[in-house]
Amino acid sequence: MAAGVAAGGQLTTTTEIENFPGFPDAISGSELMLRMREQSLRYGTRIKTKTVNAVDLSKRPFKVLCAKETYECESLIIATGATAKRLDLKGDKEFWQKGISACAVCDGALPMFRNQALAVIGGGDSAIEEATFLTKFASQVYLIHRRDQLRASKAMQERAFANKKIEILWDHIPLEAIGEKFLTGLKIQNVKTKIERTLAVKGLFYAVGHVPNTAFLNGQLECDETGYIKTVAGTTRTSVKGVFACGDVQDKIYR
Repeated sequence: MAAGVAAGGQLTTTTEIENFPGFPDAISGSELMLRMREQSLRYGTRIKTKTVNAVDLSKRPFKVLCAKETYECESLIIATGATAKRLDLKGDKEFWQKGISACAVCDGALPMFRNQALAVIGGGDSAIEEATFLTKFASQVYLIHRRDQLRASKAMQERAFANKKIEILWDHIPLEAIGEKFLTGLKIQNVKTKIERTLAVKGLFYAVGHVPNTAFLNGQLECDETGYIKTVAGTTRTSVKGVFACGDVQDKIYR
């Protein structure tokens, strides 16, 4: 597990991928990553499925430290991606994995969410993808967004507007998750009128951005103010010669 995500990264938590070249009928995230793994094995890649606790980039060979083993290398590519953010919401800790999740694709099909009203927080492509996926199981999905317009692409917005099970709550923010043993409701507030109300929902899913998985570097590479690795423009070179970075761990714009 890397930052709580299985080997293969965030695509393993995605359902239908419709915009990857070569798959006109779409492909699931897990299947696509499995094919990539098999292709790399075919050409001689050796895969070690280990959790990396730290690295030592002070000199060559670089050291990659795992629980019981240490690997040495002359060059290192960091492609650890980013992990979905959680909100500092009252009740988050009490109801985490008891109704609150950051991955609808991972948890949305659980029996506790079937035929129930659910909520998704966010306004980008991922929020709409999560909300759309949940409509397969939920009786109603509330998409809660603090603004009066979505950040998502036009195609994704049209998908949400056309889905009768999705209700968009514009200009709203979450205040508190409530319940007893499991989540039963979500207090929300209209940011313009300041009016508060409680939604009767059995599930709450975050879709509010990501945090780069760079904590294990312990400041050995130059990163920006939010933790994304800085690379030389037009290259994958980092601040340490021989260390490279690619993917979401260094890209918060295009992803």
